[in-house]
Amino acid sequence: MNDYPDTSFLCGVYRKQDNTPEALAYRDRMTEPLCVSTLLEFEFRQAIRLQVWLHSQDRKKGYTQAEADQMTADWESDIAAGHVAIIPTDADAVLRMAEHLSEKHTALTGNRTLDILHIATAKHLSAKNFLSFDARQKKLAKAAGLKTPL
Repeated sequence: MNDYPDTSFLCGVYRKQDNTPEALAYRDRMTEPLCVSTLLEFEFRQAIRLQVWLHSQDRKKGYTQAEADQMTADWESDIAAGHVAIIPTDADAVLRMAEHLSEKHTALTGNRTLDILHIATAKHLSAKNFLSFDARQKKLAKAAGLKTPL
């Protein structure tokens, strides 16, 4: 596996936003499926649901249920077509690696728990590149020895 994404990359692929052209261009150059863990898939789906809730509270925020349904349908279609692969992970090994990353870097970088878990997962799966549009997460990924091509 070469590339492991975070939720910001997935959102760029599955919903039009400022970083969508860059996300889609990178994905189009990929020669293997986009590999994700069940944790990342859960965070992505939860982010979609949260945006629908935000929109229901304030029409200027989030996005509609129809947009969410389209994102989910596109996601599931890509899984079925083999463009996205859900890769099993050893949760204990990922948590041990996350603890190490947290102990070494959090006081300096201020990373959130899920960000650390995604980088630990990428390392656990021997990814070379970490795909993110989040500057703080990219800084931690680099410190962990991953390349950040975006």
